[in-house]
Amino acid sequence: MIKLRPLALASALALSLAAGPLAPALAQPAPAAAEAEWPGLPPGAAEEYAVMRDGTRLAANVFRPAGRGPWPVILSRTPYLKDGRRTEQNPNPAEGLAKQAKRYTDAGYVYVLQDVRGKGRSQGFYAAFENDIEDGYDTVEWAAAQPWSNGKVGMTGGSALGITANSAAMANPPHLVAAYVVVAPADRLSYSYPGGVLKEKDTIGWLRQQGTSEEQLDRVRQRAFDDVSWNRVAMTANRKYIDIPIFNVGGWYDIFNGGTVDNFQWLQNHGAPGARGNQKLLMGPFGHGQLSGDLEYPGNDRIGLAGDQEIRWFDHWLKGIDNGIMDEPPVSYFMMAAAKKGALSPKNRMVAAANWPPAHREVRYYLAEGRALTTRAPTDAEEKVSYRFDPGRPVETFGGANLTFERGPMDQRAVGQRQDYLRFQTPVLAKDVAIAGPVKMELWAATDGPDTDFVVKLVDVYPDGYEALVLDAPVRTRFRAGRMPGEVRMMTPGAPEKLEIDLWPTALTFEKGHRIAVHVTSSNAPRFEVNPNTGEAPGAAKLKPRVAVNTVYLDATRPSAIVLPVVYPDDVK
Repeated sequence: MIKLRPLALASALALSLAAGPLAPALAQPAPAAAEAEWPGLPPGAAEEYAVMRDGTRLAANVFRPAGRGPWPVILSRTPYLKDGRRTEQNPNPAEGLAKQAKRYTDAGYVYVLQDVRGKGRSQGFYAAFENDIEDGYDTVEWAAAQPWSNGKVGMTGGSALGITANSAAMANPPHLVAAYVVVAPADRLSYSYPGGVLKEKDTIGWLRQQGTSEEQLDRVRQRAFDDVSWNRVAMTANRKYIDIPIFNVGGWYDIFNGGTVDNFQWLQNHGAPGARGNQKLLMGPFGHGQLSGDLEYPGNDRIGLAGDQEIRWFDHWLKGIDNGIMDEPPVSYFMMAAAKKGALSPKNRMVAAANWPPAHREVRYYLAEGRALTTRAPTDAEEKVSYRFDPGRPVETFGGANLTFERGPMDQRAVGQRQDYLRFQTPVLAKDVAIAGPVKMELWAATDGPDTDFVVKLVDVYPDGYEALVLDAPVRTRFRAGRMPGEVRMMTPGAPEKLEIDLWPTALTFEKGHRIAVHVTSSNAPRFEVNPNTGEAPGAAKLKPRVAVNTVYLDATRPSAIVLPVVYPDDVK
């Protein structure tokens, strides 16, 4: 079993995800931190300034190894303050930062931790991730030219720091050699508004707590459309410029689960020559913070590989050490299984693979009459089930890939029995069903109005009835054909259409004695914004919300099914 190590991550991603072209509205002028508020430099750090192409000076802590250089450099760029912030919970941030730096200096690297533009001791205006392509390039080249540097630079970091690393890599600076990126998205649009539905709690709620005005929040609510502002800094649009090896680390319950996998998959198979074939992927059983609920996987509170794994990566690429890391399989993923606290199944384990996704076959599990879930395609000429979706009484959120509140495989029995919450499940499994790969839902549905939402959950039902959430995702029907303005179209009342919902990838063994379940509803609050069913433009909210009658179809011509990537039994023994 690969051991995992903690990697502390700040939880301010909601701001960064919502910003986009809102940068002028959300930008914060930030001169160097006032001396009275500044906690001071961590032990062993020297503060140095890099000058960007527009003259803005960005502050960095530079930690050097013992002895004489020059050395290779490992760089992190953070919006969370290079010197930390004193709080009641963390009265001495310098201690943790110095310990973090020591890992790299002990391994023979200069470690550079820089405040991004407009944060901490750096000059300029903070506009989340809008300047990190250019600033990342300039900082890498600055670090490479310093007397303590041998000209080889690697970047490392998780969450926002992972995004800044990817941003710099998209700029393709000549002296950036490799990166180690933990939990980062592929596309901020699709991860802020999955299926066209705003992640309410993790964006609006967090921004409001930070004092963001209601006017600015209204602008955030209007950002579900695809436009050039999103794509200027998106990995999906610009990763073709990345020409370096990247070690990608993610978690099955992380808010950027799909992005970590997608970035690896594209760069490994389609990337530029320096990237293609040189990527690594590790997916573990964790979220963007401690998991909630009654399941407990090994290392589920950890994000990142053991320190030697990261150092081995940089030793190979920055020092030219033949340590065998590139002879190992490119993909390692955790195959989750039954994991009730105190009763961990031995089928929980790490699996190595040559690529992602591993070999699998798509198996459709059809929603069927009597709330059944079966691999037999329906034969009835007409079968459907309808419910009333009242925006004033949304289904409550229990778990999922959340950032700022409870997350992970929580028990969906807490939702209760509701007429607007449809549970479909298999009989008790007579043998294991293992899946590894992308999961999607093909939902035939209709509504009696112009627009509504559908939410689908994949659930592992334990023998005692515990309904462990595996994946969940929504779709706003107006965005069923795409997010470009010309692709948006209202529903025809009462007319069924096929809706495809991306639930992201996972790896899980539904064990013998469990059931596979699919839950269908139209809300999941406060995880997702509640649709008023009026057909108004996002963020308008001028009309009174209406109760929608939504229908799910289960018949031969309109078969609703979840598509599971089933792997062969020999792959999971």
